[in-house]
Amino acid sequence: MQATIEVSGLRKRFGRTPALDGMSFTVQPGQVTGFVGPNGAGKSTTMRVILGLDAAEEGYALVGGRPYASLRTPLRHIGALLDAAALQPSRSARNHLLWLAHSQGLGVRRVDEVLEQVGLTSAARRKAGGFSLGMRQRLGIAAALLGDPPVLMLDEPVNGLDPEGIVWIRGFLRSLAAEGRAVLVSSHLMSELQDAADHLVVVGRGRVITDTSVADLIAATSNGRVTLRTTAGEPAMSALAHAGAIVTVTGRDTLLVSGLPGERVVALLNANAVPFSEVSAHRATLEEAYLELTRDAVEFRGETR
Repeated sequence: MQATIEVSGLRKRFGRTPALDGMSFTVQPGQVTGFVGPNGAGKSTTMRVILGLDAAEEGYALVGGRPYASLRTPLRHIGALLDAAALQPSRSARNHLLWLAHSQGLGVRRVDEVLEQVGLTSAARRKAGGFSLGMRQRLGIAAALLGDPPVLMLDEPVNGLDPEGIVWIRGFLRSLAAEGRAVLVSSHLMSELQDAADHLVVVGRGRVITDTSVADLIAATSNGRVTLRTTAGEPAMSALAHAGAIVTVTGRDTLLVSGLPGERVVALLNANAVPFSEVSAHRATLEEAYLELTRDAVEFRGETR
């Protein structure tokens, strides 16, 4: 079975509200694909349609070329974590995984293997209802891994993890992709995806805004921008703006200059006797690129003071 998720032309409404408006993308094997967008962008609905939990009005979603509903042992094809709280709290972590394993024809050995993979062996016989959010996330990831599937889909897997857990999940996701699996990860933490994801699908208002590699997106956002460090912010902004540049304050004594090459920035500062300590090509962060892409797709925006 090919390790892919294919989403094509999904459309769905909840009442009069469109949730999906032609959502289309493919998750390829051998890479971690970040699935990001503002609240209400359609991420959760898309993942639910992929798993057959919601029905689309148009379009289709396939796992390895087949609809999820046609998979006789689905955990052997796709492992998913959508809600870490979806468990019976009175069951132990091990028993929670045992009944899932039994439903898929998997043995006890596999349960113990995944508990060890996610670092829960010592807590295996504790009631899952007493787990912290981070431990529940690990248990949910263990459940997703049970069938050793070629495709994994995880919704906010970093949520609730401590710093050690965040470092672990980052490396773990990359190791799963290195084994040739297709890994789709939804997250609001761009800093974590920048270190973990190879590819990015950015969505807004139920459709794809961009579908590209993380490296290409950062390069495109960085292109033509200059970081300027100066203690004379106002004179620098005045001189550069007069020459047609767009200047943004990004920190104490730090400006981001767009529209002029670095050489021209240096010449203008020198000509206007503006002191500076650095003029360098700007390297954007993934968060910067994401915010720029989704500026017009944000449904709820707080006031900035």
